Amino acid sequence: MNKFILGGMLFALAAAAQADVAAGKAKATAACAMCHGPLGLSMQPGVPHLAGQQEVYLAEQLRHFRNGKRANEVMTVIAKPLSNEDIDNLAAWYASLQVQVQEK
Repeated sequence: MNKFILGGMLFALAAAAQADVAAGKAKATAACAMCHGPLGLSMQPGVPHLAGQQEVYLAEQLRHFRNGKRANEVMTVIAKPLSNEDIDNLAAWYASLQVQVQEK
């Protein structure tokens, strides 16, 4: 495995271990709940559920919105002022939420 990829993965895991779920919940309530729902389950068409997503995935996507690598009119504006700590905390909060799937 490439040492840069391994280093990046280890950095992401270390950041995730230090994330503050309570701070992520507070930030999500203020910035995300309007579209993604108070528990990360969106009721709006075209707006994804965030609850139960992988922490590393969520953090990566928020960073992509922040740096312009991924574009969305709303998310780019929301993500722009987020610090790395904010992103890690938000990712930890949404990843901590459990989702159950049932067959009909």
